[in-house]
Amino acid sequence: MELKQAQRKQAKIKLGIQGCSGSGKTMGALLLAYGLCGNWNKIAVIDTENYSASLYAHLGAFSVVNIAAPFSPEKYRDAIKLCEDAGMEVIIIDSISHEWEGAGGILDIHGNMAGNSFTNWSKLTPRHNGFVQAILQSPVHVIGTIRSKQEYVLSERNGKQVPEKVGLKGVTREGMDYEFTLVLDVDIKHHAIASKDRTGLFADKPAFIISADTGMQILNWCNQGEIAENPIPDFTKRINDCKSIEELGILYFNNAAFQQSHKQFFSKRRMELKQSAPAVTPNLSPLNFAENGNSPK
Repeated sequence: MELKQAQRKQAKIKLGIQGCSGSGKTMGALLLAYGLCGNWNKIAVIDTENYSASLYAHLGAFSVVNIAAPFSPEKYRDAIKLCEDAGMEVIIIDSISHEWEGAGGILDIHGNMAGNSFTNWSKLTPRHNGFVQAILQSPVHVIGTIRSKQEYVLSERNGKQVPEKVGLKGVTREGMDYEFTLVLDVDIKHHAIASKDRTGLFADKPAFIISADTGMQILNWCNQGEIAENPIPDFTKRINDCKSIEELGILYFNNAAFQQSHKQFFSKRRMELKQSAPAVTPNLSPLNFAENGNSPK
C-alpha cells in the first residue's frame, strides 16, 4: 500500500447518449465515434434496433454486430468481446436499454423467475454488473445509447400551443449514468446537453448538435495527462519468456487486446522457438497469425 499524489492518466471514454425515439442517438454516436478514431473501419456498432444502424452505412464502412432477443447481459458481453478481438477502436452499443427492459433482458428474466422476488435480484444483479464491467474495463472507447421514456408537452410555436415529444428518464437500471464519464441528453431537435460531465468540456455549456468535432474534443481530453501504466514492456517480456510454441499460442489467444500491437513480437518469438525446437515436434501446431493481428476464426 502506497500513498501517491493524484495524477491524470490517459483514458478511453465511456459515454452515454440518452434521448427519445427520433432524437438522433445513433447518428450522433457514429459521428462522435469517427471523431474519436478518424477511421470508419475501426468503429463497430452492436445493434439491437432491428438493423437500424445499417441505415447510416452511407457515412462510412463501419462494422455491425446485430443481436436479437433474448437480450441477456451475457449476449452483450460476448458482442463487446467480439468487437475488441476484431481490433475495433470504438464500440457503439445501440442500445443498452434492451439489456434492462427488452425481451429476455434483466426485467423480463426477473418476471419469469419463480420464488422470492428479493432473493431473485441477488442472482440477477451480478449478471447486470458483469455487463457494466465489460463496458468499463474495455480497452477501447465505448458509447452506449439509452432510450428515454417519452412524454408529450405543449409548447408555443407561432403563437399556438403544439405538442412536442420530450425524453424523460433513461430506460436502464437506476444509477447507470453514474458509470459513464460523460452523459449527453439529446432532445427531439437533436440538441445535446451534458447531464453528467467529468471531462468539464460540456458542463454548463449551451446545447449543441453532436458531430465528429465533439469526438475530437473528447479524444483530446482522453489523451491529456500521463500515459497509463504502459503494459507493453511487461507484455513483451511475457512473450519472450514463453518456452514453447504451445505456451506462446496460449498467451496469444488469451490476450486479444495485444494480438495486433504485438504481432511482430509474437512472430519473432515463434521463429526463435521453431529454430530451437527438435526436428520433429509432434502434437504442436504453429500459430497462424492473421493479417489483421486477430486470432483466426
